[in-house]
Amino acid sequence: MRKNIIVIFLAMAVVLLLISGQVCAQTKTIKVGAAINLTGPASTWGQFHEKGQRDYFRYVNEVKGGVAGHKIEMITVDTAYKVPEAVAAVQKFALQDKVDMIATWSAGEGLAAKPIIQRYKIPTINYSTSWEILGKPIDYMYLPFGSYKMDCHAVLEYIKAIHRGKEAPKVGLLTYNNAYGRSIHEPSKEYAAQLGINIVAIEEFPPKIVDLNTELLRLQKAGAEYVFMQMLPSAIITAFKSADRINYKPQFLGTWTSTDPDFFKMGKGLIRDRLVIQFPGGLPQDKTEGTKLMNDLIKRYKTVKSFDASYWEGVVVGMIMERAFLRAYEQSNEINPATINKAMESFDNEDFGGLVPNVTYTPDDHGASFTARMVKVKENGTYQPLTNFYVPGKDKIQLLKK
Repeated sequence: MRKNIIVIFLAMAVVLLLISGQVCAQTKTIKVGAAINLTGPASTWGQFHEKGQRDYFRYVNEVKGGVAGHKIEMITVDTAYKVPEAVAAVQKFALQDKVDMIATWSAGEGLAAKPIIQRYKIPTINYSTSWEILGKPIDYMYLPFGSYKMDCHAVLEYIKAIHRGKEAPKVGLLTYNNAYGRSIHEPSKEYAAQLGINIVAIEEFPPKIVDLNTELLRLQKAGAEYVFMQMLPSAIITAFKSADRINYKPQFLGTWTSTDPDFFKMGKGLIRDRLVIQFPGGLPQDKTEGTKLMNDLIKRYKTVKSFDASYWEGVVVGMIMERAFLRAYEQSNEINPATINKAMESFDNEDFGGLVPNVTYTPDDHGASFTARMVKVKENGTYQPLTNFYVPGKDKIQLLKK
């Protein structure tokens, strides 16, 4: 009798351990590594990215109860905009932290970390939408929305639409001399030729330059009526100052990376509503479900004061990751790098409430979307839509009435 009781107790203990193990397995913490520039050049940009992503994960944990009961832990490492630091961070995420997903930051950092990411098979979203990130092999590398290649198509189509001269538009490129800056060179030259636009000059410079007088004088001499820029916001302010010094008044254009909170502080009296950028995201005035959610995050957590494009992207990256975790759980009942990657490659027109164009990933295409919108950057820190949302090369661009 006593032996039977002992056997029963042992059996019950085993069952309890198994149940406990299943519960622990089912409610494991999802780990996300974020290698982001928090102290280097343009660190405000990175800080707001980090705030947006972290705020959204906090919202998922506190308001939504996690992802199918799984809480998200975000581990951030400051790269200081240095490639070796980013590579070391990704190595740490893979070997020490054992993360389920990673966010990398700049074009150069993402490209340098790519071999490590692919070796350890950890799905990664890169904040910089450099199209080179998706050079073959594309395994485990993702963009959150259209690449800089799409920006080139959108900007050039916009130039074609607004140009009123009898001769072909004359465009100059003004960029950094690094991977980020040069990401618009080849796509712009290729697509300009198709549209009948003349790229009359390409001026590039090192990130630490203090003025752009020489570069802008060359663009002015070349007759560039439009200057398409790919550089950090602080350098755009430098370009405005130099343009004023030499009395050069082209239309300035840029990609969605052209602004950050410091841009509006440094640019008082300089922006003067003369910058037009491609920005694919939802704006406060759109009043979509996605923009309402972002406004709620801003009010709820107060890590930023108002809408900002950098914070917006952080929220978007967080939303895409959460959706990937959810789809992984729905498909496999497990959330790990392998199931997350499989889930992401099954994204088919995933809707994020209008905060970002619907996202599609396939095994052969990790580019998210190819939908653009041109907006004017206002001196007061707001953005004015100038066109409809459109797919460059496919949809007709519609200029909105002012």
